[in-house]
Amino acid sequence: MSKHLGAIHSVETFGSVDGPGVRYVIFLQGCHMRCRFCHNPDTWETSTNNLQSCEEILEKALRYRSYWKDNGGITISGGEPLLQLDFVLELCTMAKKHGIHITIDTSAQPFSEDPRFLNKFERLLEVSDLFLLDIKHINDDIHKDLTGHSNQNVLSMARYLSDHKKPVWIRHVLLPIESYSDEHLIALRAFIDTLNNVEKIEVLPYHTLGVYKWKQLQIPYSLEDVPPCPQSEIDRANAILQPKDNNRQ
Repeated sequence: MSKHLGAIHSVETFGSVDGPGVRYVIFLQGCHMRCRFCHNPDTWETSTNNLQSCEEILEKALRYRSYWKDNGGITISGGEPLLQLDFVLELCTMAKKHGIHITIDTSAQPFSEDPRFLNKFERLLEVSDLFLLDIKHINDDIHKDLTGHSNQNVLSMARYLSDHKKPVWIRHVLLPIESYSDEHLIALRAFIDTLNNVEKIEVLPYHTLGVYKWKQLQIPYSLEDVPPCPQSEIDRANAILQPKDNNRQ
């Protein structure tokens, strides 16, 4: 019987971009970051009427197991799943008893080296298989401007996962603005090179598909004049960020 209820925003039954294979993606409610380019600001608030138990969620997810084949599974995303660490840990522990591949999609903002957090986080590593880690920007000042928070604990979590040899895909949202210069991309590449667990690097081009949500929520959108990221910028970023030898992916 579940000890914790999860605040659920929504689910995607046939996800194909949030981890390997076909995924059952569970989007949790709540995020402390206020990314200026967020396409799901409706996930920010932590309160929700949609509280579900681990048993409820797992029962629904298992209906789609035949579609996952060998490399699919469940992805827990958000919002920010680490804000509901007790619930996520319980859900992953249950899912692992069914032999399910678990991916955690996180921006790492709640990560802390406080022993009370690490004790739970270490247990989460034991019952998860892959982390999708968003690094919004390598420059701390720009990161604060873009998200409202420092990137220091994000980078600390990246190092922690590397030290524990936990597989990671690095994800980086690319905006076609001056602060995403070659200099900053090279610095991000240099940081990634200090890690020994990165299996893949994904450049996620900025788009405006979620702007309507900002308007519905009556939140001012500060990137109104920024167009979607052109292919030339995506190619430039990939040329810098992708490993020069293919052995790393």
